[in-house]
Amino acid sequence: MLLYYDIVVIGGGPAGLAAAIEARKNGVKNILVIERDRELGGILQQCIHNGFGLQVFKEELTGPEYAERFIKELITMGIEYKLDTMALEVSDNKVITAMNSTDGILNIQAKAIILAMGCRERTRGAIRIPGTRPAGVLTAGTAQRFVNMEGYMIGKRIVILGSGDIGLIMARRLTLEGANVLAVAELMPYSGGLTRNIVQCLEDFNIPLYLSHTVVDIEGHDRVESVTIAQVDHRLKPIKGTEKKFECDTLLLSVGLIPENELSKSAGIELHNITGGPIVNESMETSVEGIFACGNVVHVHDLVDWVTEESQKAGRSAAKYIKGQIESNCKTIKVKGINGVRYVVPHQIRLDNIDQVVELMMRVDNIYKDIKLVIRSNEKVIEEVKRKHVAPGEMETIKLDLNKINLQASDEICIEVVKEEA
Repeated sequence: MLLYYDIVVIGGGPAGLAAAIEARKNGVKNILVIERDRELGGILQQCIHNGFGLQVFKEELTGPEYAERFIKELITMGIEYKLDTMALEVSDNKVITAMNSTDGILNIQAKAIILAMGCRERTRGAIRIPGTRPAGVLTAGTAQRFVNMEGYMIGKRIVILGSGDIGLIMARRLTLEGANVLAVAELMPYSGGLTRNIVQCLEDFNIPLYLSHTVVDIEGHDRVESVTIAQVDHRLKPIKGTEKKFECDTLLLSVGLIPENELSKSAGIELHNITGGPIVNESMETSVEGIFACGNVVHVHDLVDWVTEESQKAGRSAAKYIKGQIESNCKTIKVKGINGVRYVVPHQIRLDNIDQVVELMMRVDNIYKDIKLVIRSNEKVIEEVKRKHVAPGEMETIKLDLNKINLQASDEICIEVVKEEA
């Protein structure tokens, strides 16, 4: 049996919800959202701290409150969704194979697909930490779900490896629940999280942050008994004699997120070598026509508000695609980061689909102070944006006026970090 929909959104988290609602607002009625979990809302349901919604709603909300606003709007609009449903495969002709316990195997033909699967955490196996393999080694996101949704306390004496935002937030959360967070170790010489989280989650609770440190040993038979960290050199190799041993029962890993792109690969979508997500254009369309992507499946965002705004763009674009309002055969400009800029999204811009201004999102590769983000086209500077401070853990955005570009000059835009002259 083959089901037919105009738009199928894979993922019912903040990205998928925003994309589906925006597509509906732009005139598409036959929409299906597929979510593998037991409820809509995605990761937001376990993020019970506040700080969400300041850009989108101009007020401070918790994760569940933020998600609930979109869930209610989705239901009010009558948008169809399936929970506990796993998408198994996406073909390049936009046929989705999915399954659940009620319907069994589903084959769904879509006119357009929006990929919004989010990302997953790196595990111990991915970073090859030496030592024994006892219980008590968890990713920070798993710990967050256990504590905030399932009501389990994961440990009493805790060490955290990695200073990503989830790890920082869990350091505070576990402290408030009565645990003793002994240390946070970070491999890089800078934090991977937002500055506000360093201040509010570590400094406010006197939790030490060891930069340029990593875990070199885990001891324990049935349960973690101790964790040893050591300083690393410029090649990120442990330095002998710098070891610090912590008696603890739990190690949390907050060592990065990986976009969930197995479905993207099955559809033959081209992935970016830095982000691990699909290469997208100004419409958030992937290399396969009619398949769009948004949110953390494209690149990891700092704020859910930014996920929402990007996903709304994907929803509008998918609606335009169905209506035949997107120009595909037109001049395309490639966008890339160089000299301090790791990547830029979107990766390509089709000029005929932009009214005037395009927003570029990017990450730098190190901490820089008193710099300019310089945008060039054919070696000509078309935009300079001054920044007092930039860091890899904080996304940078630039709105570029395409009227400043000589359309005949180049088919590439490059963005780089340039030190401000004294």
